[in-house]
Amino acid sequence: MQVVDLFSDGSSRGNPGPGGYGTVLRFTDSAGQLHEKELSCGFLQTTNNRMELLGAIVGLEALRRPCKVTVYSDSQYLVNAFAQHWVEGWVRRGWKTASKQPVKNVDLWKRLLEAIKPHEVSFVWVKGHAGHPENERCDQLATAAADGSGLQRDEGFERGL
Repeated sequence: MQVVDLFSDGSSRGNPGPGGYGTVLRFTDSAGQLHEKELSCGFLQTTNNRMELLGAIVGLEALRRPCKVTVYSDSQYLVNAFAQHWVEGWVRRGWKTASKQPVKNVDLWKRLLEAIKPHEVSFVWVKGHAGHPENERCDQLATAAADGSGLQRDEGFERGL
């Protein structure tokens, strides 16, 4: 099984506001050659949490075969949802929080769970804006996407999911 490091970050200018994600995929092939792919996209109106989720989703969806993936993110929202088993509780309760409120960003959480299925995935929290080279690169990609032209519509945000 191919081992892949996935680094992702999300950004929004205002919360909500224009936003973007940045993702770096990195793996070494069987010949020992390092491969790296960068992904990013900007949106007209979104939130930081949605972009944090979307960065991980898009990276996982870009993989063409089952892989062993380590997702590195500075989003405690993303990492703790798995490390503290929040997602399992949300699913068990029909996408309600422990306080019986609807889970925010349910469209992206469901998409993330689908994206994870073919892979062995673990999540690692990294401190943001602390000199972690890959996290800094993802932040650059995310903010450039948020500030760029050709921003897309975040339909899930617009529908209030």
